[in-house]
Amino acid sequence: MKKVFKIFLSTILTLGTLLIFTSCGKSDSKTIIRVSHNQAADHPTNIGLLAFEEFIESKLGDKYDVQIFPNELLGSQVNTVELTQTGAINFTVASNAILESFDNIYQIFNLPYLFNSPEHYHAVMDNKELIKPIFTSTEKSGFEAVAWLDAGTRNFYTVKKPIRTPDDLKGLKIRVQQSASNIRMMELFGGAATPMGFGEVYTALQQSVIDGAENNELALTSNKHGEVCKYYSYNMHQMVPDIVIGNLRFLNSLSPEERAIFDEGFDIISKVQREAWGESVNKAIQQAKEMNVEFIYPDVLAFQERVLPLHDEVLAATPKLKPIYDKIQEIGKEIKGAFLYNKK
Repeated sequence: MKKVFKIFLSTILTLGTLLIFTSCGKSDSKTIIRVSHNQAADHPTNIGLLAFEEFIESKLGDKYDVQIFPNELLGSQVNTVELTQTGAINFTVASNAILESFDNIYQIFNLPYLFNSPEHYHAVMDNKELIKPIFTSTEKSGFEAVAWLDAGTRNFYTVKKPIRTPDDLKGLKIRVQQSASNIRMMELFGGAATPMGFGEVYTALQQSVIDGAENNELALTSNKHGEVCKYYSYNMHQMVPDIVIGNLRFLNSLSPEERAIFDEGFDIISKVQREAWGESVNKAIQQAKEMNVEFIYPDVLAFQERVLPLHDEVLAATPKLKPIYDKIQEIGKEIKGAFLYNKK
Protein backbone atom coordinates (compact mmCIF):
# COMPACT_ATOMS: atom_id res chain seq x y z
CA MET A 1 0.00 0.00 0.00
CA LYS A 2 2.84 2.36 0.91
CA LYS A 3 4.52 1.65 -2.44
CA VAL A 4 1.30 2.47 -4.32
CA PHE A 5 0.96 5.72 -2.38
CA LYS A 6 4.57 6.71 -3.16
CA ILE A 7 4.03 6.05 -6.87
CA PHE A 8 0.81 8.09 -6.77
CA LEU A 9 2.50 10.96 -4.94
CA SER A 10 5.47 10.93 -7.33
CA THR A 11 3.10 11.01 -10.31
CA ILE A 12 1.17 13.97 -8.89
CA LEU A 13 4.39 15.91 -8.19
CA THR A 14 5.74 15.20 -11.65
CA LEU A 15 2.50 16.28 -13.31
CA GLY A 16 2.48 19.41 -11.16
CA THR A 17 6.01 20.30 -12.16
CA LEU A 18 5.27 19.69 -15.82
CA LEU A 19 2.19 21.91 -15.53
CA ILE A 20 4.34 24.72 -14.14
CA PHE A 21 6.84 24.37 -16.98
CA THR A 22 4.32 24.14 -19.80
CA SER A 23 2.02 26.89 -18.56
CA CYS A 24 4.72 29.43 -17.78
CA GLY A 25 6.96 29.33 -20.82
CA LYS A 26 6.29 32.98 -21.62
CA SER A 27 5.16 35.93 -19.51
CA ASP A 28 3.73 38.99 -21.28
CA SER A 29 5.59 37.97 -24.45
CA LYS A 30 8.81 37.52 -22.48
CA THR A 31 10.77 34.29 -22.34
CA ILE A 32 10.98 32.94 -18.79
CA ILE A 33 14.43 31.89 -17.64
CA ARG A 34 14.13 29.43 -14.76
CA VAL A 35 17.05 29.12 -12.34
CA SER A 36 16.96 26.42 -9.65
CA HIS A 37 19.06 25.67 -6.58
CA ASN A 38 18.77 23.81 -3.27
CA GLN A 39 19.75 26.54 -0.81
CA ALA A 40 17.66 28.86 1.35
CA ALA A 41 16.62 32.35 0.27
CA ASP A 42 19.19 34.00 2.58
CA HIS A 43 22.08 31.83 1.34
CA PRO A 44 24.94 33.49 -0.63
CA THR A 45 24.01 31.31 -3.62
CA ASN A 46 20.56 32.88 -3.78
CA ILE A 47 22.03 36.36 -3.23
CA GLY A 48 24.35 35.87 -6.20
CA LEU A 49 21.56 34.58 -8.41
CA LEU A 50 19.29 37.49 -7.49
CA ALA A 51 22.07 39.84 -8.61
CA PHE A 52 22.15 37.91 -11.91
CA GLU A 53 18.38 38.30 -12.25
CA GLU A 54 18.61 42.04 -11.64
CA PHE A 55 21.46 42.48 -14.12
CA ILE A 56 19.91 40.44 -16.97
CA GLU A 57 16.54 42.15 -16.61
CA SER A 58 18.22 45.59 -16.52
CA LYS A 59 19.84 44.81 -19.88
CA LEU A 60 17.35 42.48 -21.57
CA GLY A 61 14.18 42.92 -19.52
CA ASP A 62 12.08 43.54 -22.60
CA LYS A 63 12.78 39.96 -23.71
CA TYR A 64 13.59 37.84 -20.65
CA ASP A 65 11.93 37.28 -17.29
CA VAL A 66 14.44 35.61 -14.91
CA GLN A 67 12.84 33.57 -12.11
CA ILE A 68 14.85 32.10 -9.22
CA PHE A 69 13.59 28.93 -7.48
CA PRO A 70 15.44 28.22 -4.18
CA ASN A 71 14.97 25.43 -1.63
CA GLU A 72 14.65 22.58 -4.17
CA LEU A 73 11.30 23.98 -5.30
CA LEU A 74 11.85 22.40 -8.72
CA GLY A 75 13.37 19.20 -7.34
CA SER A 76 16.64 17.84 -6.02
CA GLN A 77 19.93 18.68 -7.71
CA VAL A 78 19.90 15.36 -9.57
CA ASN A 79 16.43 16.16 -10.91
CA THR A 80 17.20 19.75 -11.86
CA VAL A 81 20.40 18.76 -13.66
CA GLU A 82 18.27 16.39 -15.76
CA LEU A 83 15.72 19.16 -16.35
CA THR A 84 18.52 21.49 -17.43
CA GLN A 85 19.73 18.86 -19.87
CA THR A 86 16.31 18.75 -21.50
CA GLY A 87 15.77 22.52 -21.39
CA ALA A 88 12.74 22.34 -19.09
CA ILE A 89 14.71 24.78 -16.93
CA ASN A 90 17.55 26.98 -18.10
CA PHE A 91 20.06 26.99 -15.24
CA THR A 92 20.67 25.12 -12.03
CA VAL A 93 23.33 24.97 -9.35
CA ALA A 94 24.94 21.52 -9.30
CA SER A 95 27.37 19.93 -6.92
CA ASN A 96 30.73 18.93 -8.33
CA ALA A 97 29.97 15.34 -7.30
CA ILE A 98 26.94 15.19 -9.61
CA LEU A 99 28.90 16.64 -12.51
CA GLU A 100 31.57 13.99 -11.98
CA SER A 101 29.03 11.42 -13.15
CA PHE A 102 28.77 13.22 -16.54
CA ASP A 103 32.51 13.66 -17.11
CA ASN A 104 35.21 12.34 -14.81
CA ILE A 105 37.28 15.47 -15.42
CA TYR A 106 35.33 16.92 -12.46
CA GLN A 107 37.02 14.38 -10.19
CA ILE A 108 39.91 16.81 -9.92
CA PHE A 109 37.97 19.10 -7.57
CA ASN A 110 36.90 16.25 -5.29
CA LEU A 111 40.49 15.36 -4.43
CA PRO A 112 40.96 15.98 -0.70
CA TYR A 113 43.54 18.60 0.23
CA LEU A 114 44.00 19.64 -3.39
CA PHE A 115 44.36 23.30 -2.45
CA ASN A 116 46.76 24.81 0.07
CA SER A 117 44.54 27.74 1.04
CA PRO A 118 41.44 29.69 0.00
CA GLU A 119 43.73 32.01 -1.96
CA HIS A 120 45.05 29.04 -3.93
CA TYR A 121 41.52 27.72 -4.47
CA HIS A 122 40.22 31.07 -5.77
CA ALA A 123 43.23 31.61 -8.04
CA VAL A 124 42.67 28.23 -9.69
CA MET A 125 38.93 28.71 -10.16
CA ASP A 126 39.46 32.20 -11.62
CA ASN A 127 41.99 30.87 -14.15
CA LYS A 128 39.70 30.72 -17.18
CA GLU A 129 42.29 29.11 -19.42
CA LEU A 130 42.55 26.19 -17.00
CA ILE A 131 38.86 25.98 -16.11
CA LYS A 132 37.21 26.40 -19.53
CA PRO A 133 37.96 22.85 -20.79
CA ILE A 134 36.41 21.51 -17.60
CA PHE A 135 33.33 23.72 -17.86
CA THR A 136 32.68 22.75 -21.50
CA SER A 137 33.33 19.03 -21.00
CA THR A 138 29.62 18.24 -20.60
CA GLU A 139 28.44 19.76 -23.87
CA LYS A 140 27.70 16.26 -25.16
CA SER A 141 25.21 15.93 -22.28
CA GLY A 142 23.34 19.09 -23.28
CA PHE A 143 24.72 21.59 -20.78
CA GLU A 144 27.86 23.48 -19.84
CA ALA A 145 29.11 25.18 -16.70
CA VAL A 146 28.88 28.96 -16.71
CA ALA A 147 29.99 30.04 -13.21
CA TRP A 148 31.51 28.70 -10.01
CA LEU A 149 30.38 29.43 -6.47
CA ASP A 150 32.51 29.42 -3.34
CA ALA A 151 31.37 26.72 -0.92
CA GLY A 152 34.14 27.23 1.65
CA THR A 153 35.88 24.28 3.27
CA ARG A 154 34.16 20.96 3.90
CA ASN A 155 34.48 19.60 7.43
CA PHE A 156 32.98 16.80 9.50
CA TYR A 157 30.05 17.39 11.84
CA THR A 158 28.46 14.73 14.01
CA VAL A 159 25.54 14.10 16.33
CA LYS A 160 27.04 12.36 19.37
CA LYS A 161 30.77 11.88 19.00
CA PRO A 162 33.31 14.67 18.31
CA ILE A 163 35.89 14.07 15.57
CA ARG A 164 39.33 14.96 16.89
CA THR A 165 41.43 12.39 14.99
CA PRO A 166 40.80 10.24 11.89
CA ASP A 167 40.37 7.25 14.19
CA ASP A 168 37.23 8.88 15.62
CA LEU A 169 35.53 8.28 12.28
CA LYS A 170 35.85 4.53 12.55
CA GLY A 171 32.43 2.86 12.50
CA LEU A 172 30.53 6.11 11.91
CA LYS A 173 28.07 6.42 9.02
CA ILE A 174 28.89 9.75 7.35
CA ARG A 175 26.83 11.28 4.58
CA VAL A 176 28.91 12.14 1.53
CA GLN A 177 28.04 13.55 -1.85
CA GLN A 178 27.11 10.98 -4.46
CA SER A 179 30.42 10.31 -6.21
CA ALA A 180 32.92 7.47 -6.34
CA SER A 181 35.82 9.67 -5.25
CA ASN A 182 33.97 10.89 -2.16
CA ILE A 183 33.08 7.35 -1.18
CA ARG A 184 36.71 6.29 -1.55
CA MET A 185 37.81 9.31 0.50
CA MET A 186 35.63 8.19 3.40
CA GLU A 187 37.01 4.64 3.14
CA LEU A 188 40.52 6.02 3.54
CA PHE A 189 39.42 8.11 6.51
CA GLY A 190 38.02 4.94 8.09
CA GLY A 191 34.37 5.93 8.14
CA ALA A 192 31.38 4.35 6.42
CA ALA A 193 30.35 6.47 3.44
CA THR A 194 26.61 6.99 3.07
CA PRO A 195 25.80 8.79 -0.21
CA MET A 196 22.50 10.67 -0.31
CA GLY A 197 20.93 13.85 -1.65
CA PHE A 198 21.42 16.99 0.42
CA GLY A 199 17.70 17.43 1.03
CA GLU A 200 17.57 14.07 2.83
CA VAL A 201 20.37 14.79 5.30
CA TYR A 202 18.46 16.54 8.10
CA THR A 203 15.94 13.73 8.51
CA ALA A 204 18.67 11.09 8.23
CA LEU A 205 20.61 12.79 11.05
CA GLN A 206 17.49 13.20 13.16
CA GLN A 207 16.49 9.55 12.76
CA SER A 208 20.05 8.23 13.30
CA VAL A 209 20.22 6.79 9.80
CA ILE A 210 23.63 8.50 9.69
CA ASP A 211 25.95 9.65 12.47
CA GLY A 212 27.17 12.78 10.76
CA ALA A 213 27.94 14.56 7.53
CA GLU A 214 30.56 16.78 5.94
CA ASN A 215 29.93 20.25 4.64
CA ASN A 216 30.60 23.92 5.30
CA GLU A 217 29.33 25.91 8.31
CA LEU A 218 26.19 27.16 6.57
CA ALA A 219 24.76 23.65 6.60
CA LEU A 220 24.47 24.00 10.37
CA THR A 221 22.23 27.04 10.16
CA SER A 222 20.68 27.56 6.72
CA ASN A 223 19.79 23.87 6.60
CA LYS A 224 19.29 23.48 10.40
CA HIS A 225 21.74 20.59 10.76
CA GLY A 226 23.05 22.26 13.92
CA GLU A 227 19.75 21.42 15.60
CA VAL A 228 20.86 17.79 15.55
CA CYS A 229 24.67 17.82 15.20
CA LYS A 230 26.54 19.34 18.14
CA TYR A 231 30.17 18.83 17.04
CA TYR A 232 31.85 20.53 14.07
CA SER A 233 35.50 19.61 13.37
CA TYR A 234 37.71 21.77 11.16
CA ASN A 235 39.68 19.03 9.41
CA MET A 236 39.23 21.00 6.12
CA HIS A 237 39.42 18.01 3.79
CA GLN A 238 38.02 19.69 0.68
CA MET A 239 37.37 23.01 -1.03
CA VAL A 240 34.87 22.04 -3.70
CA PRO A 241 33.04 24.63 -5.81
CA ASP A 242 29.36 24.52 -6.56
CA ILE A 243 28.79 24.97 -10.28
CA VAL A 244 26.10 26.88 -12.16
CA ILE A 245 25.23 24.99 -15.34
CA GLY A 246 23.14 26.14 -18.29
CA ASN A 247 21.15 24.38 -20.98
CA LEU A 248 23.34 24.33 -24.08
CA ARG A 249 20.48 24.77 -26.53
CA PHE A 250 19.35 27.93 -24.75
CA LEU A 251 22.91 29.30 -24.54
CA ASN A 252 23.48 28.63 -28.25
CA SER A 253 20.20 30.40 -29.11
CA LEU A 254 21.51 33.70 -27.74
CA SER A 255 22.85 36.27 -30.16
CA PRO A 256 26.52 37.22 -29.71
CA GLU A 257 25.41 40.46 -28.04
CA GLU A 258 23.06 38.64 -25.68
CA ARG A 259 25.67 36.00 -24.86
CA ALA A 260 28.13 38.75 -23.93
CA ILE A 261 25.55 40.18 -21.51
CA PHE A 262 24.85 36.73 -20.03
CA ASP A 263 28.58 36.05 -19.63
CA GLU A 264 28.87 39.30 -17.69
CA GLY A 265 25.91 38.17 -15.61
CA PHE A 266 27.63 34.85 -14.86
CA ASP A 267 30.68 36.74 -13.59
CA ILE A 268 28.37 38.81 -11.39
CA ILE A 269 26.95 35.63 -9.82
CA SER A 270 30.42 34.52 -8.73
CA LYS A 271 31.50 37.98 -7.55
CA VAL A 272 28.40 38.74 -5.49
CA GLN A 273 28.15 35.23 -4.06
CA ARG A 274 31.79 35.29 -2.97
CA GLU A 275 31.41 38.70 -1.35
CA ALA A 276 28.44 37.41 0.64
CA TRP A 277 30.17 34.17 1.61
CA GLY A 278 32.58 35.39 4.29
CA GLU A 279 29.94 37.40 6.12
CA SER A 280 27.51 34.48 5.96
CA VAL A 281 30.08 32.06 7.40
CA ASN A 282 30.83 34.35 10.35
CA LYS A 283 27.12 34.74 11.01
CA ALA A 284 26.59 30.97 10.75
CA ILE A 285 29.35 30.25 13.28
CA GLN A 286 27.80 32.64 15.80
CA GLN A 287 24.32 31.19 15.25
CA ALA A 288 25.66 27.64 15.54
CA LYS A 289 27.32 28.46 18.87
CA GLU A 290 23.94 29.71 20.09
CA MET A 291 22.60 26.28 19.04
CA ASN A 292 25.25 24.74 21.34
CA VAL A 293 27.42 23.46 18.51
CA GLU A 294 31.02 22.93 19.65
CA PHE A 295 33.74 23.86 17.15
CA ILE A 296 36.81 21.62 17.22
CA TYR A 297 40.24 22.31 15.68
CA PRO A 298 42.05 18.98 15.18
CA ASP A 299 45.49 18.35 13.68
CA VAL A 300 44.76 18.70 9.96
CA LEU A 301 47.95 16.93 8.92
CA ALA A 302 46.76 13.69 10.54
CA PHE A 303 43.67 13.73 8.31
CA GLN A 304 45.63 14.78 5.24
CA GLU A 305 48.03 11.86 5.60
CA ARG A 306 45.17 9.33 5.49
CA VAL A 307 43.73 10.44 2.18
CA LEU A 308 46.64 11.72 0.07
CA PRO A 309 46.98 8.24 -1.55
CA LEU A 310 43.72 9.06 -3.31
CA HIS A 311 45.60 11.61 -5.46
CA ASP A 312 47.79 8.92 -6.98
CA GLU A 313 44.85 6.53 -7.37
CA VAL A 314 42.72 9.02 -9.27
CA LEU A 315 45.54 10.31 -11.46
CA ALA A 316 46.56 6.76 -12.38
CA ALA A 317 42.98 5.83 -13.28
CA THR A 318 42.30 9.05 -15.19
CA PRO A 319 45.50 10.25 -16.92
CA LYS A 320 43.80 13.27 -18.52
CA LEU A 321 43.65 14.86 -15.05
CA LYS A 322 47.45 14.93 -14.65
CA PRO A 323 48.11 18.16 -16.63
CA ILE A 324 45.31 19.93 -14.73
CA TYR A 325 46.64 18.63 -11.41
CA ASP A 326 50.17 19.75 -12.23
CA LYS A 327 48.96 23.23 -13.19
CA ILE A 328 47.03 23.50 -9.92
CA GLN A 329 50.19 22.60 -7.99
CA GLU A 330 52.14 25.16 -10.00
CA ILE A 331 49.62 27.89 -9.18
CA GLY A 332 49.80 26.91 -5.51
CA LYS A 333 53.54 27.58 -5.43
CA GLU A 334 52.94 31.11 -6.69
CA ILE A 335 50.30 32.00 -4.07
CA LYS A 336 51.58 33.82 -1.02
CA GLY A 337 48.42 33.51 1.08
CA ALA A 338 48.24 31.82 4.47
CA PHE A 339 48.62 28.06 4.13
CA LEU A 340 46.19 25.84 6.00
CA TYR A 341 48.52 22.88 6.01
CA ASN A 342 51.66 21.58 4.37
CA LYS A 343 51.64 18.92 1.68
CA LYS A 344 53.84 15.90 2.27
